[in-house]
Amino acid sequence: MTQRDRDRLVALKKARKGLITQLQAAEEIGQSERHVRRLLRRLKGKGDGALVHALRGRQSNRKLDEKTKQKALGILSRPVYRGFGPTLAAEYLASKHGLDIGRETVRGWMIEGKLWQAHRQRIDKIYQWRPRRSRVGELVQWDTSEHAWLEDRGPKLYLISMIDDASSRIHARFVLHDSTAENMRLVWSYVELYGRPVSYYTDKAALFQTAPKTPRKATELARDERDPLPPTQITRALAELDIVWIGAHSPQAKGRVERSFQTAQDRLVKGLRVAGAKTLEQANAYLETEFIVWWNNTIAVVPASSDDAHRPLGKEHSLAASLSYVETREVSNNYTIQVDRQTWQIARDGIRAGLRGADVRVEMRLDGTLAVRFRDAYLAVSQCQPRPKMLSPNVTAGRARKPAAPRAKSRWMENFHLTSPDKTALSIRVESPQVRGGKSIR
Repeated sequence: MTQRDRDRLVALKKARKGLITQLQAAEEIGQSERHVRRLLRRLKGKGDGALVHALRGRQSNRKLDEKTKQKALGILSRPVYRGFGPTLAAEYLASKHGLDIGRETVRGWMIEGKLWQAHRQRIDKIYQWRPRRSRVGELVQWDTSEHAWLEDRGPKLYLISMIDDASSRIHARFVLHDSTAENMRLVWSYVELYGRPVSYYTDKAALFQTAPKTPRKATELARDERDPLPPTQITRALAELDIVWIGAHSPQAKGRVERSFQTAQDRLVKGLRVAGAKTLEQANAYLETEFIVWWNNTIAVVPASSDDAHRPLGKEHSLAASLSYVETREVSNNYTIQVDRQTWQIARDGIRAGLRGADVRVEMRLDGTLAVRFRDAYLAVSQCQPRPKMLSPNVTAGRARKPAAPRAKSRWMENFHLTSPDKTALSIRVESPQVRGGKSIR
């Protein structure tokens, strides 16, 4: 009998003895006056046990049988399901094995089977909550997670992810290297799929911000008085596409994408393990067909506004031109440019006034091609063959002259020991302009 039952029993006994009315007893135990009379009749016939529910202590009619329980525990004991939590385990039991079991039931079974340890959730730090943006595409958080996504089955992968702040919709892919080119490819696929967002929200890594040089002397200019730092290739590309770049001051500032990585490092790793993914292609296939679909259908929310802030590409925008590695080169007098130690010749029909000695924009694009733009027009270029090396005069008809033998070492210093008393003193003849014939001295 619980404490609540004991309190109800005290009120009913007072009503039975006439100390309080049945209406007062009903108000005290929070029941109707009719139910109080029913409880008094049970109390008279069965005693104090009448207040205990008749089904208390009995198994539920909806309880699953022991065979189903052992089957589920046997499945979850397999190595492939190592580390699964009750929620994820219940989903995989339903989708992969046809066992539709409630999450809390699976939790109790896993605790009983020593597959899960119950623990209280602790909140270490509390950060100020920032409301979501109201429209899709108004702010997109962007980051990269380095993790053992394939565990020990395949190569090391990086997950580049973009998550919309208003809806939590994600767009991601696995790559082998967290490079400028791979990040640009993800921007390309995002813009082609949804359009140009208003702004991207990232950290201040070297891909997005040029590192300032630290002053060596106190007399140098302060940081805020320096000239603005040049943009990186990614921030330049975003500016050309009219997309605002915002740098976060801390990881907590872009907490939405950080928390998405925590979920992915749990669910996605286990999903890749169950799917048997071992290569980059298999990991991306599972990511696109399974995980992103599940995320956008389960985790994503409806934004506050139905308006879409994404903008289509205009005539002045070119993804191939903007999302490329751009440098500036000076045209030489023979209308050539140097790029990566290679010489490129500008076609004759592309030569125009002011080109010689001018700066041209060189675009090394993601598909491996090279494009050269002067002002508003692209120039046709071709790679020049390297010049042959000039032959040495000693090389004739493909045969080199036999090198001369090394000279013998000179012996003029032999027996030249002025400080040695055992050697014969050197005789030197000195001629003076005043004495003819000379004079020998020792």
